[in-house]
Amino acid sequence: VILILTKLYDYNLGSITESSLWRSTDYGTTYEKLNDKVGLKTILSYLYVCPTNKRKIMLLTDPEVESSLLISSDEGATYQKYRLNFYIHSLLFHPKQEDWILAYSQDQKLFSSVEFGRRWLLLHEGVAPNRFYWSMMGNGREPDLVHLEAKTVDGHAQYITCKMQNCSEAIRNKPFPGYIDHNSLIVQGDYVFVQLTSGGRPHYYVSYRRNTFAQMKLPKYSLPKDMHVISTDENQVFAAVQEWNQNDTYNLYISDTRGIYFTLALENVKSSQGLEGNVMIDLYEVAGIKGMFLANKKIDNQVKTFITYNKGRDWSLLQAPHTDLRGNPIHCLLPYCSLHLHLKVSDNPYTSGNIASRDTAPSIIVASGNVGTELSDNDISMFVTSDAGNTWRQIFEEEHSVLYLDQGGVLVAMKHTSLPIRHLWLSFDEGRSWSKYSFTSLPLFVDGVLGEPGEETLIMTVFGHFSHRSEWQLVKIDYKSIFDRRCAEEDYRPWQLHSQGEACIMGAKRIYRKRKSEKKCMQGRYAGGMTSEPCVCTEADFDCDYGYERHSNGQCLPAFWFNPSSLSKDCSLGQSYLNSTGYRKVVSNNCTDGVRERYTAKPQQCPGKPPQGLRIITSDGKLTAEQGHNVTFLVQLEEGDLQRSLIQVDFGDGIAVSYANLSSTEDGIKHIYQNVGIFRVTVLVENSLGSDNAVLYLHVTCPLEHVHLSLPFVTTKNKEINATAVLWPNQVGTLTYVWWFGNNTEPLITLEGSITFTFSVEGMNSITVQVSAGNTILQDTKTVAVYEKFQSLKLSFSPNLNDYNPDIPEWRRDISRVVKRAVVEATGIPNKHVLVAVLPGLPTTAELFILPYQDATGQKKRTAADLEQV
Repeated sequence: VILILTKLYDYNLGSITESSLWRSTDYGTTYEKLNDKVGLKTILSYLYVCPTNKRKIMLLTDPEVESSLLISSDEGATYQKYRLNFYIHSLLFHPKQEDWILAYSQDQKLFSSVEFGRRWLLLHEGVAPNRFYWSMMGNGREPDLVHLEAKTVDGHAQYITCKMQNCSEAIRNKPFPGYIDHNSLIVQGDYVFVQLTSGGRPHYYVSYRRNTFAQMKLPKYSLPKDMHVISTDENQVFAAVQEWNQNDTYNLYISDTRGIYFTLALENVKSSQGLEGNVMIDLYEVAGIKGMFLANKKIDNQVKTFITYNKGRDWSLLQAPHTDLRGNPIHCLLPYCSLHLHLKVSDNPYTSGNIASRDTAPSIIVASGNVGTELSDNDISMFVTSDAGNTWRQIFEEEHSVLYLDQGGVLVAMKHTSLPIRHLWLSFDEGRSWSKYSFTSLPLFVDGVLGEPGEETLIMTVFGHFSHRSEWQLVKIDYKSIFDRRCAEEDYRPWQLHSQGEACIMGAKRIYRKRKSEKKCMQGRYAGGMTSEPCVCTEADFDCDYGYERHSNGQCLPAFWFNPSSLSKDCSLGQSYLNSTGYRKVVSNNCTDGVRERYTAKPQQCPGKPPQGLRIITSDGKLTAEQGHNVTFLVQLEEGDLQRSLIQVDFGDGIAVSYANLSSTEDGIKHIYQNVGIFRVTVLVENSLGSDNAVLYLHVTCPLEHVHLSLPFVTTKNKEINATAVLWPNQVGTLTYVWWFGNNTEPLITLEGSITFTFSVEGMNSITVQVSAGNTILQDTKTVAVYEKFQSLKLSFSPNLNDYNPDIPEWRRDISRVVKRAVVEATGIPNKHVLVAVLPGLPTTAELFILPYQDATGQKKRTAADLEQV
């Protein structure tokens, strides 16, 4: 069955005005229009096929018109419509359970369904886009667990796990202590990754098989700026890391089984920006052959293509073809000249990228590229290998899209062009020879090609347009008639994977079952057909261990920053640890015997060590905490017997705790401070061989809510005045005060809330104070009248006014305005020369100020006389 959804976009309206759903049950020979079955006026936006049951189909309506979904359980023949109370942005199907779905809404809410979308339950709000995952570990444990990154009320990001039918506060778990960086959660198989930035540097943490998180260890001075997880296959993490001195390249690193200790696999792999700002790394994992990668490495501003068969242990340039398409010899000598390939894959399932390989055709790779000293965007040709990259052949002088049919037994090539075409090319012998076929009588602008999933059939559908204004055209191409029989056992031959003649790759000899290139028969369903036998271990099966570097003589020796004895720091007297030889076997390498014993880490008794390198930090890396809230302290020790050490922690507020061993503090030591201030937190670790201590100064604050600047309303020129910042609450913690006077552009910064200051210029002068407490900054501004002489008079009020005095600044300002208006009306003194200030506190009092001014005759009146008049 083929289902096709087409949409009509109106460029004038800027929206989709019509959609049609088409269904074919004869591999695309005929199509039935199903608009009447989904609703003639229904506009559809997306079509989903359940990955674990292809009979189940889900259609989403256009959210601009309505929010509904249509469900089919019979391969799209009939549909039931269900209305939604939210707008779906994306869906995530469960990898095993066909009816389990997660839906992400346009307002960042996550919903779950156990009935293939017929009913939905709200799981969580504020979920980060594309940061929600089904929990699928190798052992299949907890299939209904959902991992998600959610935003807290105060805007932080947190890693949460919960059951798909219940994500209440009481049920959900927070596997990583504290907050994480936004958009950093990755869940892949047995591994969970998060990022936490502190001190301006990102730090990466990993959990293997849902155990406690550990910080990922890269070489000490790699100082990463960015990291991308490439794969987590075969109990190992392959990661691309952009280091502090890189801009358009990344280094490839490979880990141990737990994903903690990483060693360098390849430096300076080219990277580029995608259309949506995403980072694309020029690395390609070849399908069907574990451990085989192609990478484009930048060397002296030249980009060259390298290949590895052992997951980055060894890399080599690609041998260019010996002849070109016409049989002329190509003079290309390694390492000065080689074959270079473009490694971008297509996000569109209906168009091919620059390179293609398939699990069902493990030795065949088709790619675009060039021969020369470096990778070029000019003179691009197409190349094929049928022996997994050992030798290459040129097949076209221009870019083509290549499809795999019949498990790679048939290769179909169509020219990459913006012009209409009518021909395609077929190869039945792994790209050695090509035949030209016409697939349409009229030239067609090709938009894409639809092949059966799994490449099991010999039918493909080409879709496109005869002109830019014509309707969709679908061309079905069936190659079954080319074959007169199915392949038999005698049509196959054994083929041994090798790297330039070396048959032992990843510690094993692998022999594949391939169809003989001269046999023209149909393969049908892929039957596998790889046998493997282990090889004897040699030095080539071992890479340098963490902290070691390969020198020119081939030996792995400790890097200058690495102390090999530090590997014993996590063990106790009487126990044993693995003492590295400087080498480690690639996790998925299957070699046996040989030098394995010599290179494998040896169990060794843990030496008794006194504590050294003690540190105490907070779980979020900050030196501030909020009064009344939990603070989590982490105690870290570089060396020392963890199990036999006594730990004493003094929180600096009169409370102290003791622990019998350091392992009991792995989840952190929690404490709540009831008062604000700077607290000296000390930790002492001691065992029978010695002791070590560490100190942390923690600033405990409470939120600053209000600032009021208190100072005289009027002052005499050149006389010191006192300005005080009054805070609410009055005990907030460590504060910084920033004072601005008049038109001065340079502020005065103090740690005290009071200052004295002198004004030398008459007139109205302003003072502003900003108070910084943690992440909060509040300010208040007041104006001071400065004159050489002025008169003032204390005012009192009838006692009953006290009953109406709430003693807040707003009330005092309003009463001051009322009193001032009465004084001006009673005395005739100009408004701007009268100031009234109602003073804080009870009983209610005020002060009246008469400022110097000139009367209508231009003579300066005596302010004393004015006061007599008042």
